[in-house]
Amino acid sequence: MNNIPFKGVIAYPVTPFNNAEKVDIPLFKKQVERLVAAGCHGIAPLGSTGVLPYLTDEEKEAVTIATIEQVAHRVPTLVGVSNLTTQKTIHHAQFAEKAGATAVMIIPMSYWKLTDSEIIQHYDAVASKISIPIMVYNNPATSGVDMSPALLKQLLEIPNITMIKESTGDVQRMHFLRKTLGEAVAFYNGSNPLALAAFAAGANGWCTAAANLIPELNIALYDAVQNGDLHEARRLFYRQVNLLKFIVAKGLPRSIKAGLTLLGVEGGEFRSPLKPLSQDEIAELSHILDEVKGAVTA
Repeated sequence: MNNIPFKGVIAYPVTPFNNAEKVDIPLFKKQVERLVAAGCHGIAPLGSTGVLPYLTDEEKEAVTIATIEQVAHRVPTLVGVSNLTTQKTIHHAQFAEKAGATAVMIIPMSYWKLTDSEIIQHYDAVASKISIPIMVYNNPATSGVDMSPALLKQLLEIPNITMIKESTGDVQRMHFLRKTLGEAVAFYNGSNPLALAAFAAGANGWCTAAANLIPELNIALYDAVQNGDLHEARRLFYRQVNLLKFIVAKGLPRSIKAGLTLLGVEGGEFRSPLKPLSQDEIAELSHILDEVKGAVTA
């Protein structure tokens, strides 16, 4: 088993809906193809951008199958399988593995705040039922749980937990992870505005929805870091940082779908209660995209 199958820009496709708020699988496949064709290094459906909590079990399975069919082994796939219960998380993890996913990503979702012991038992139970690698997703803004470096270290003792996605927005946490856990552990940046700082801290990759809008800049930043060209990396990061801040501040599904529309790409509708950006927000995004796209062609 390839325990650390991801590096570079791992792209998060949106989940598009039709006017009846049903998942539009053909359009979703087009979104996935855009990301693969753009050169992204991995595809990660059913994350925050894909509005995982808003989907039924059947819809999650349909999106999983559609992703794996469309990617067709060209790049690795990282499927979000998180659920409120351990039983359901196991179900979706096993489904993803059987469908052909390269790895799964799990965030500890819960109505009640979980203890460290409960979190460890949750991950251990899922890991014992699958053989593909697991990426632990730490994002207290969405889960309400901030998994400490000490807890993450304990989770990494579970054999097929080999990757951490760190989304606290604290670059010092990333430095601590690398220093404490060493080079054998892969961690990934999930905080878009920290893209450059995270790579400097030793991140193996960048999990981002921005690749739906500016994949060429995202990939160029990663390449510059890999080439050791800090000057070029800074230049590329500064070109895109306003967009990275915007999509986080305004919400990834809303921002990405609005951005796709501005680029002339169909992004699909929303499932309530999510609604589109306001006209003022769309105008702001249009201005930012014009600046970014001008920078790409300059």
